[in-house]
Amino acid sequence: MNRQHMGIVFGGILLLVIAMGISRFAFTPILPFMRQDVGFSLEVAGFLASSNYIGYFIGALWAGFIHRQRKQILMVSVIFNVLSVGLMGLMELYSIWLILRLIAGITGGLIFVLTSSIVMDYLAKNSLSRWSGYVFSGIGLGIAISGICVPLIEARLAWQGTWLGLGILSVVFLLITTILWRGLEIQDTLKVANSSNTKMTKGFMPWLILSYGLEGLGYIITGTFLVDIIHNIPSLQAYSSYSWVIVGLAAIPSAPVWTILLEKFSAIKILFVAYILQVIGILLPVFSQTVWSVLVASFLFGLTFVGIVTLTTSYARQLFPTQSGFVVSLLTTFYAFGQIIGPIVAGQLVNIYNSYKAALVFAGIIVFVALLVMLVGRWLTIKKEAVAEHTISI
Repeated sequence: MNRQHMGIVFGGILLLVIAMGISRFAFTPILPFMRQDVGFSLEVAGFLASSNYIGYFIGALWAGFIHRQRKQILMVSVIFNVLSVGLMGLMELYSIWLILRLIAGITGGLIFVLTSSIVMDYLAKNSLSRWSGYVFSGIGLGIAISGICVPLIEARLAWQGTWLGLGILSVVFLLITTILWRGLEIQDTLKVANSSNTKMTKGFMPWLILSYGLEGLGYIITGTFLVDIIHNIPSLQAYSSYSWVIVGLAAIPSAPVWTILLEKFSAIKILFVAYILQVIGILLPVFSQTVWSVLVASFLFGLTFVGIVTLTTSYARQLFPTQSGFVVSLLTTFYAFGQIIGPIVAGQLVNIYNSYKAALVFAGIIVFVALLVMLVGRWLTIKKEAVAEHTISI
Protein backbone atom coordinates (compact mmCIF):
# COMPACT_ATOMS: atom_id res chain seq x y z
CA MET A 1 0.00 0.00 0.00
CA ASN A 2 1.77 3.16 -1.20
CA ARG A 3 1.50 6.74 0.01
CA GLN A 4 -1.25 7.65 -2.46
CA HIS A 5 -3.43 4.73 -1.39
CA MET A 6 -2.90 5.60 2.27
CA GLY A 7 -3.86 9.21 1.55
CA ILE A 8 -7.14 8.17 -0.08
CA VAL A 9 -8.02 5.92 2.87
CA PHE A 10 -7.02 8.55 5.45
CA GLY A 11 -9.05 11.19 3.62
CA GLY A 12 -12.05 8.85 3.78
CA ILE A 13 -11.43 8.30 7.49
CA LEU A 14 -11.46 12.06 8.11
CA LEU A 15 -14.74 12.47 6.20
CA LEU A 16 -16.35 9.85 8.45
CA VAL A 17 -14.86 11.63 11.48
CA ILE A 18 -16.72 14.76 10.37
CA ALA A 19 -20.02 13.17 9.38
CA MET A 20 -20.31 10.43 11.99
CA GLY A 21 -18.03 11.09 14.94
CA ILE A 22 -18.69 14.85 15.12
CA SER A 23 -21.83 15.90 13.24
CA ARG A 24 -23.82 12.88 14.29
CA PHE A 25 -22.45 11.50 17.55
CA ALA A 26 -21.08 14.63 19.25
CA PHE A 27 -24.73 15.26 20.14
CA THR A 28 -24.44 12.41 22.66
CA PRO A 29 -21.77 13.95 24.96
CA ILE A 30 -23.10 17.51 24.44
CA LEU A 31 -26.69 16.52 25.27
CA PRO A 32 -26.33 16.50 29.11
CA PHE A 33 -24.91 20.04 29.06
CA MET A 34 -27.61 21.30 26.70
CA ARG A 35 -30.36 19.74 28.81
CA GLN A 36 -28.86 21.19 31.99
CA ASP A 37 -28.59 24.73 30.61
CA VAL A 38 -31.68 24.86 28.39
CA GLY A 39 -33.84 22.55 30.49
CA PHE A 40 -35.53 20.33 27.92
CA SER A 41 -36.66 16.75 28.64
CA LEU A 42 -35.25 13.45 27.41
CA GLU A 43 -38.37 13.16 25.25
CA VAL A 44 -37.48 16.44 23.48
CA ALA A 45 -33.91 15.18 23.12
CA GLY A 46 -35.34 12.09 21.43
CA PHE A 47 -37.14 14.24 18.86
CA LEU A 48 -33.93 16.18 18.13
CA ALA A 49 -32.06 12.91 17.67
CA SER A 50 -34.79 11.48 15.45
CA SER A 51 -34.75 14.63 13.30
CA ASN A 52 -31.10 13.86 12.59
CA TYR A 53 -31.89 10.22 11.83
CA ILE A 54 -34.77 11.15 9.51
CA GLY A 55 -32.26 13.25 7.61
CA TYR A 56 -29.78 10.36 7.63
CA PHE A 57 -32.49 8.12 6.18
CA ILE A 58 -33.14 10.63 3.37
CA GLY A 59 -29.43 11.09 2.67
CA ALA A 60 -28.65 7.37 2.61
CA LEU A 61 -31.57 6.68 0.27
CA TRP A 62 -30.64 9.60 -1.98
CA ALA A 63 -27.01 8.47 -2.23
CA GLY A 64 -28.09 5.18 -3.82
CA PHE A 65 -29.31 7.06 -6.89
CA ILE A 66 -26.17 9.14 -7.37
CA HIS A 67 -24.08 7.77 -10.23
CA ARG A 68 -22.41 10.92 -11.55
CA GLN A 69 -20.20 13.62 -10.01
CA ARG A 70 -19.98 11.64 -6.78
CA LYS A 71 -16.88 13.43 -5.54
CA GLN A 72 -18.33 16.91 -6.13
CA ILE A 73 -21.63 16.04 -4.45
CA LEU A 74 -19.72 14.48 -1.56
CA MET A 75 -17.61 17.59 -0.96
CA VAL A 76 -20.61 19.95 -1.15
CA SER A 77 -22.38 17.70 1.36
CA VAL A 78 -19.42 17.95 3.73
CA ILE A 79 -19.50 21.77 3.55
CA PHE A 80 -23.20 21.89 4.49
CA ASN A 81 -22.61 19.28 7.18
CA VAL A 82 -19.88 21.37 8.79
CA LEU A 83 -22.09 24.48 8.66
CA SER A 84 -24.92 22.62 10.41
CA VAL A 85 -22.55 21.77 13.26
CA GLY A 86 -21.24 25.31 13.76
CA LEU A 87 -24.71 26.90 13.58
CA MET A 88 -25.92 24.68 16.45
CA GLY A 89 -23.78 26.86 18.70
CA LEU A 90 -25.13 30.13 17.30
CA MET A 91 -28.86 29.37 17.44
CA GLU A 92 -30.97 28.72 20.52
CA LEU A 93 -34.37 27.98 18.98
CA TYR A 94 -35.74 24.45 19.21
CA SER A 95 -37.30 24.72 15.72
CA ILE A 96 -33.95 25.80 14.24
CA TRP A 97 -32.19 22.94 16.02
CA LEU A 98 -34.62 20.48 14.44
CA ILE A 99 -33.80 21.86 10.98
CA LEU A 100 -30.05 21.87 11.61
CA ARG A 101 -30.10 18.30 12.89
CA LEU A 102 -32.13 17.32 9.81
CA ILE A 103 -29.54 18.95 7.50
CA ALA A 104 -26.73 17.26 9.43
CA GLY A 105 -28.52 13.95 8.95
CA ILE A 106 -29.16 14.34 5.21
CA THR A 107 -25.58 15.34 4.50
CA GLY A 108 -24.26 12.73 6.94
CA GLY A 109 -26.13 9.96 5.09
CA LEU A 110 -24.75 11.18 1.78
CA ILE A 111 -21.22 11.41 3.17
CA PHE A 112 -21.29 7.94 4.73
CA VAL A 113 -22.60 6.13 1.65
CA LEU A 114 -20.57 8.07 -0.93
CA THR A 115 -17.33 7.94 1.06
CA SER A 116 -17.72 4.22 1.77
CA SER A 117 -18.50 3.29 -1.83
CA ILE A 118 -15.81 5.58 -3.31
CA VAL A 119 -13.05 4.26 -1.04
CA MET A 120 -14.15 0.61 -1.36
CA ASP A 121 -14.31 0.90 -5.15
CA TYR A 122 -10.88 2.55 -5.24
CA LEU A 123 -9.32 -0.16 -3.07
CA ALA A 124 -10.98 -2.95 -5.04
CA LYS A 125 -9.68 -1.44 -8.29
CA ASN A 126 -6.15 -1.53 -6.84
CA SER A 127 -6.53 -5.05 -5.38
CA LEU A 128 -6.52 -3.68 -1.84
CA SER A 129 -10.00 -4.67 -0.66
CA ARG A 130 -8.61 -6.09 2.58
CA TRP A 131 -7.93 -2.51 3.68
CA SER A 132 -11.54 -1.38 3.20
CA GLY A 133 -12.46 -1.87 6.85
CA TYR A 134 -10.00 0.80 7.91
CA VAL A 135 -12.14 3.62 6.52
CA PHE A 136 -14.85 2.81 9.09
CA SER A 137 -12.38 3.49 11.90
CA GLY A 138 -13.20 7.14 11.21
CA ILE A 139 -16.45 6.63 13.13
CA GLY A 140 -14.61 5.55 16.27
CA LEU A 141 -11.89 8.17 15.86
CA GLY A 142 -14.53 10.89 15.56
CA ILE A 143 -16.36 9.62 18.65
CA ALA A 144 -13.12 9.59 20.64
CA ILE A 145 -12.29 13.12 19.46
CA SER A 146 -15.74 14.42 20.38
CA GLY A 147 -15.61 12.59 23.72
CA ILE A 148 -12.29 14.25 24.60
CA CYS A 149 -13.05 17.72 23.16
CA VAL A 150 -16.60 18.22 24.44
CA PRO A 151 -15.91 18.40 28.21
CA LEU A 152 -12.70 20.40 27.66
CA ILE A 153 -14.35 23.03 25.44
CA GLU A 154 -17.61 23.07 27.40
CA ALA A 155 -15.78 23.88 30.64
CA ARG A 156 -14.52 27.11 29.07
CA LEU A 157 -17.04 28.08 26.39
CA ALA A 158 -20.27 26.26 27.44
CA TRP A 159 -22.17 23.97 25.07
CA GLN A 160 -22.51 26.74 22.44
CA GLY A 161 -18.74 27.08 22.16
CA THR A 162 -18.43 23.32 21.96
CA TRP A 163 -20.50 23.15 18.77
CA LEU A 164 -18.47 26.03 17.29
CA GLY A 165 -15.17 24.43 18.26
CA LEU A 166 -16.13 21.12 16.70
CA GLY A 167 -17.24 22.97 13.58
CA ILE A 168 -13.83 24.62 13.26
CA LEU A 169 -12.12 21.25 13.79
CA SER A 170 -14.29 19.79 11.03
CA VAL A 171 -13.15 22.55 8.65
CA VAL A 172 -9.52 21.56 9.32
CA PHE A 173 -10.30 17.90 8.55
CA LEU A 174 -12.11 18.90 5.36
CA LEU A 175 -9.12 20.92 4.16
CA ILE A 176 -6.76 17.98 4.83
CA THR A 177 -9.03 15.62 2.88
CA THR A 178 -9.27 18.08 -0.01
CA ILE A 179 -5.47 18.07 -0.26
CA LEU A 180 -5.19 14.28 0.02
CA TRP A 181 -7.92 13.71 -2.58
CA ARG A 182 -6.84 16.41 -5.06
CA GLY A 183 -5.58 13.80 -7.55
CA LEU A 184 -8.43 11.32 -7.01
CA GLU A 185 -10.48 10.78 -10.16
CA ILE A 186 -13.78 9.00 -9.66
CA GLN A 187 -15.52 7.43 -12.60
CA ASP A 188 -19.28 7.59 -12.96
CA THR A 189 -21.01 4.39 -11.92
CA LEU A 190 -23.38 2.56 -14.22
CA LYS A 191 -26.80 1.34 -13.24
CA VAL A 192 -26.56 -2.45 -13.30
CA ALA A 193 -29.35 -4.23 -15.16
CA ASN A 194 -31.39 -6.54 -12.95
CA SER A 195 -30.75 -10.26 -13.31
CA SER A 196 -31.01 -13.32 -11.11
CA ASN A 197 -27.51 -12.50 -9.84
CA THR A 198 -28.18 -8.84 -9.04
CA LYS A 199 -31.64 -8.93 -7.46
CA MET A 200 -31.49 -8.15 -3.76
CA THR A 201 -35.03 -9.35 -3.09
CA LYS A 202 -33.93 -12.99 -3.27
CA GLY A 203 -31.83 -15.25 -1.08
CA PHE A 204 -30.30 -14.09 2.18
CA MET A 205 -30.12 -10.36 1.40
CA PRO A 206 -33.69 -9.42 2.55
CA TRP A 207 -33.02 -11.12 5.88
CA LEU A 208 -29.71 -9.30 6.26
CA ILE A 209 -31.41 -5.98 5.47
CA LEU A 210 -34.19 -6.59 8.03
CA SER A 211 -31.69 -7.66 10.67
CA TYR A 212 -29.56 -4.57 10.02
CA GLY A 213 -32.62 -2.32 10.29
CA LEU A 214 -33.48 -3.82 13.69
CA GLU A 215 -29.86 -3.34 14.76
CA GLY A 216 -30.21 0.34 13.86
CA LEU A 217 -33.35 0.56 16.01
CA GLY A 218 -31.73 -1.10 19.03
CA TYR A 219 -28.17 0.20 19.10
CA ILE A 220 -29.08 3.86 18.59
CA ILE A 221 -30.79 4.10 21.98
CA THR A 222 -27.47 3.53 23.70
CA GLY A 223 -25.70 5.51 20.98
CA THR A 224 -27.88 8.56 21.68
CA PHE A 225 -28.41 8.48 25.44
CA LEU A 226 -25.40 6.65 26.94
CA VAL A 227 -23.64 9.75 28.28
CA ASP A 228 -26.87 11.32 29.53
CA ILE A 229 -27.83 8.08 31.29
CA ILE A 230 -24.50 7.92 33.10
CA HIS A 231 -24.56 11.68 33.78
CA ASN A 232 -27.83 11.23 35.67
CA ILE A 233 -26.43 8.56 38.01
CA PRO A 234 -24.96 10.71 40.85
CA SER A 235 -22.21 8.26 41.77
CA LEU A 236 -21.07 7.98 38.14
CA GLN A 237 -21.56 11.54 36.90
CA ALA A 238 -17.82 12.24 36.82
CA TYR A 239 -17.33 9.34 34.42
CA SER A 240 -20.02 10.24 31.87
CA SER A 241 -17.69 11.97 29.40
CA TYR A 242 -15.02 9.29 29.81
CA SER A 243 -17.56 6.65 28.82
CA TRP A 244 -17.92 8.23 25.37
CA VAL A 245 -14.14 8.36 24.94
CA ILE A 246 -14.03 4.65 25.76
CA VAL A 247 -16.71 4.02 23.10
CA GLY A 248 -14.58 5.85 20.54
CA LEU A 249 -11.28 4.21 21.51
CA ALA A 250 -12.88 0.77 21.30
CA ALA A 251 -14.45 1.62 17.93
CA ILE A 252 -11.22 2.85 16.26
CA PRO A 253 -9.51 -0.56 15.94
CA SER A 254 -12.76 -2.53 15.75
CA ALA A 255 -13.30 -2.01 12.00
CA PRO A 256 -9.91 -3.42 10.86
CA VAL A 257 -10.02 -6.15 13.54
CA TRP A 258 -13.45 -7.39 12.45
CA THR A 259 -12.37 -7.13 8.79
CA ILE A 260 -9.35 -9.38 9.46
CA LEU A 261 -11.63 -11.89 11.21
CA LEU A 262 -13.91 -11.78 8.15
CA GLU A 263 -11.03 -13.18 6.08
CA LYS A 264 -10.65 -16.16 8.41
CA PHE A 265 -14.20 -16.99 9.51
CA SER A 266 -17.67 -16.82 7.97
CA ALA A 267 -19.43 -13.46 8.22
CA ILE A 268 -22.42 -14.99 10.03
CA LYS A 269 -20.26 -16.51 12.79
CA ILE A 270 -18.46 -13.21 13.39
CA LEU A 271 -21.70 -11.21 13.30
CA PHE A 272 -23.15 -13.67 15.85
CA VAL A 273 -20.31 -12.88 18.26
CA ALA A 274 -20.62 -9.14 17.62
CA TYR A 275 -24.37 -9.11 18.26
CA ILE A 276 -24.07 -11.13 21.50
CA LEU A 277 -21.34 -8.82 22.82
CA GLN A 278 -23.45 -5.79 21.94
CA VAL A 279 -26.50 -7.13 23.79
CA ILE A 280 -24.29 -7.66 26.86
CA GLY A 281 -22.92 -4.12 26.56
CA ILE A 282 -26.41 -2.60 26.25
CA LEU A 283 -27.90 -4.51 29.20
CA LEU A 284 -24.94 -4.31 31.59
CA PRO A 285 -25.89 -0.85 33.02
CA VAL A 286 -29.38 -2.20 33.78
CA PHE A 287 -28.02 -4.77 36.23
CA SER A 288 -24.92 -2.98 37.52
CA GLN A 289 -24.21 0.73 37.98
CA THR A 290 -20.57 0.63 39.04
CA VAL A 291 -17.70 2.48 37.38
CA TRP A 292 -16.27 -0.72 35.92
CA SER A 293 -19.59 -2.03 34.59
CA VAL A 294 -20.28 1.28 32.84
CA LEU A 295 -16.81 1.41 31.29
CA VAL A 296 -17.02 -2.24 30.18
CA ALA A 297 -20.46 -1.55 28.68
CA SER A 298 -19.03 1.45 26.82
CA PHE A 299 -16.12 -0.64 25.54
CA LEU A 300 -18.39 -3.44 24.30
CA PHE A 301 -20.71 -0.96 22.63
CA GLY A 302 -17.85 0.80 20.81
CA LEU A 303 -16.25 -2.49 19.83
CA THR A 304 -19.43 -3.91 18.30
CA PHE A 305 -21.54 -1.18 16.70
CA VAL A 306 -18.84 -0.10 14.22
CA GLY A 307 -17.92 -3.75 13.80
CA ILE A 308 -21.46 -4.68 12.80
CA VAL A 309 -21.54 -1.80 10.30
CA THR A 310 -18.21 -2.89 8.83
CA LEU A 311 -19.05 -6.59 8.66
CA THR A 312 -22.52 -6.11 7.21
CA THR A 313 -21.53 -3.64 4.49
CA SER A 314 -18.37 -5.61 3.57
CA TYR A 315 -20.28 -8.90 3.42
CA ALA A 316 -23.10 -7.37 1.34
CA ARG A 317 -20.55 -5.90 -1.06
CA GLN A 318 -19.04 -9.37 -1.46
CA LEU A 319 -22.48 -10.65 -2.44
CA PHE A 320 -23.00 -7.80 -4.95
CA PRO A 321 -19.52 -6.55 -5.97
CA THR A 322 -20.76 -4.52 -8.96
CA GLN A 323 -23.37 -2.61 -6.93
CA SER A 324 -21.36 -1.26 -4.00
CA GLY A 325 -23.04 2.16 -3.93
CA PHE A 326 -26.58 0.79 -4.07
CA VAL A 327 -25.85 -2.01 -1.57
CA VAL A 328 -24.42 0.39 1.02
CA SER A 329 -27.27 2.83 0.38
CA LEU A 330 -29.97 0.16 0.78
CA LEU A 331 -28.51 -1.21 4.00
CA THR A 332 -27.90 2.24 5.44
CA THR A 333 -31.45 3.34 4.55
CA PHE A 334 -33.03 0.52 6.57
CA TYR A 335 -30.48 1.08 9.35
CA ALA A 336 -31.42 4.77 9.38
CA PHE A 337 -35.14 3.97 9.44
CA GLY A 338 -34.60 1.97 12.63
CA GLN A 339 -32.65 4.88 14.10
CA ILE A 340 -35.58 7.26 13.54
CA ILE A 341 -37.82 5.12 15.73
CA GLY A 342 -35.30 4.24 18.46
CA PRO A 343 -34.84 7.61 20.23
CA ILE A 344 -38.58 8.38 20.14
CA VAL A 345 -39.49 5.02 21.69
CA ALA A 346 -36.70 5.41 24.27
CA GLY A 347 -37.91 8.89 25.23
CA GLN A 348 -41.46 7.57 25.68
CA LEU A 349 -40.29 4.62 27.80
CA VAL A 350 -38.23 6.88 30.05
CA ASN A 351 -41.22 9.22 30.36
CA ILE A 352 -43.59 6.36 31.29
CA TYR A 353 -41.33 4.41 33.66
CA ASN A 354 -39.23 7.36 34.85
CA SER A 355 -36.13 5.22 34.35
CA TYR A 356 -33.61 4.63 31.59
CA LYS A 357 -33.59 0.88 32.37
CA ALA A 358 -36.79 0.21 30.42
CA ALA A 359 -35.27 1.87 27.33
CA LEU A 360 -32.07 -0.18 27.61
CA VAL A 361 -33.99 -3.45 28.09
CA PHE A 362 -36.03 -2.61 24.98
CA ALA A 363 -32.81 -1.88 23.06
CA GLY A 364 -31.22 -5.15 24.19
CA ILE A 365 -34.28 -7.18 23.18
CA ILE A 366 -34.44 -5.55 19.73
CA VAL A 367 -30.76 -6.24 19.02
CA PHE A 368 -31.24 -9.86 20.10
CA VAL A 369 -34.24 -10.13 17.76
CA ALA A 370 -32.03 -8.71 14.98
CA LEU A 371 -29.59 -11.57 15.63
CA LEU A 372 -32.39 -14.15 15.51
CA VAL A 373 -33.70 -12.74 12.22
CA MET A 374 -30.25 -13.03 10.69
CA LEU A 375 -29.73 -16.61 11.92
CA VAL A 376 -33.20 -17.81 10.89
CA GLY A 377 -32.81 -16.11 7.51
CA ARG A 378 -29.47 -17.78 6.93
CA TRP A 379 -30.83 -21.20 7.92
CA LEU A 380 -33.87 -20.87 5.64
CA THR A 381 -31.71 -19.64 2.74
CA ILE A 382 -29.30 -22.57 3.03
CA LYS A 383 -32.24 -24.99 3.28
CA LYS A 384 -33.89 -23.48 0.19
CA GLU A 385 -30.63 -23.60 -1.79
CA ALA A 386 -30.12 -27.24 -0.80
CA VAL A 387 -33.63 -28.15 -1.99
CA ALA A 388 -33.08 -26.29 -5.28
CA GLU A 389 -29.74 -28.04 -5.81
CA HIS A 390 -31.31 -31.41 -5.11
CA THR A 391 -34.12 -30.69 -7.58
CA ILE A 392 -31.65 -29.71 -10.32
CA SER A 393 -29.57 -32.85 -9.76
CA ILE A 394 -32.67 -34.98 -10.14
